[in-house]
Amino acid sequence: MRTAIRGVGLVGAFGTTPEALRAALADPPRPGERGALTAETARLEEFVSRRELRRVDHFSRLALLGAHLALADAGAGAEPRDRLAVVVATGYGPVATTFGFLDSVIDGGDACASPTHFSNSVHNAAAAHVSILLGATGPSLTVSQFELSTASALVTARQWLAEGRVDAVLFGAVDEHCGVREYCWERSFGPPKEEPPAPLDLDRQSAVPGEGAAFLLLTRDEGASPACGFVEAVEAGPRRRRALELPEGAAVVLGADGHRRCAAGYRRLVPAGTPVAAWAAAYGSTPAGAGLDLAAAALCLRDGRALPTPSSPAGPWPVLAGGEVLAGRPLCCLKVGWDGAWGLVTLRKG
Repeated sequence: MRTAIRGVGLVGAFGTTPEALRAALADPPRPGERGALTAETARLEEFVSRRELRRVDHFSRLALLGAHLALADAGAGAEPRDRLAVVVATGYGPVATTFGFLDSVIDGGDACASPTHFSNSVHNAAAAHVSILLGATGPSLTVSQFELSTASALVTARQWLAEGRVDAVLFGAVDEHCGVREYCWERSFGPPKEEPPAPLDLDRQSAVPGEGAAFLLLTRDEGASPACGFVEAVEAGPRRRRALELPEGAAVVLGADGHRRCAAGYRRLVPAGTPVAAWAAAYGSTPAGAGLDLAAAALCLRDGRALPTPSSPAGPWPVLAGGEVLAGRPLCCLKVGWDGAWGLVTLRKG
């Protein structure tokens, strides 16, 4: 079953527009003061009033902005939303708010714990805020499977459409950075890096923590060819020894984000000679990166040209050149986890 992509919304350290993403890939941003690539959500006030956002935390604001941008991109602002579902993929969930709630319990005890932090600390908070503020009354779900959250959640979104439960799904991936993650990152990987990540330099630990959100408005294949193409297939599995069987002529968008530990998985799964791209230099290392890869690939299909991949070694594969005409070439977004488990999403135009 093919799933049509009607609209795309992205939020990351690069900004919120395809043009900003392209510029960031041509000249990757350097980590900020906290050693991370963080995202701004000020543009959310174009869609939601300050009053409605008063108790909404950063994690949910990222999701809300991505969702609104996807709807705006699809021109679906005034359509009925009684059969619109929301599916969110996340690795860490609202980690800043979760630890903020724990701090309030430690400082004030159960009786004085923050109710606002409590209500925003559950993983499903972002999906709930999106559903409520958009008036989407279809089913809502959050899936957390760390690096493979995007592939796993996308299976559910496509299944709901195939079963006819809903007419459209706002599918998104979102994760945030915070002080606790910053501390854990430094303990695991050393002092913050000052250089942008080099995702195709697989033998070097170059990862920089990031955050962001990516949303797609998905519908059933109704015959017409959507501008952003189709989700043609979603596959996932445990560690495997042999290379994947890819569609003829496909290019692979590697979910490589600078973690050397995952390098062997990409080398094992991607056949030598397959054109590859990697775009994490624009938004850093985050479990939501697989969703950002997916949304960026959809934009490539709409433009008919590849986004640039920052220059770096690429192992046994040629690098898909920025601006290269895709001419019907399928794009396969591959994410490999630390344990070798993998998820593959194939997009095709027309």
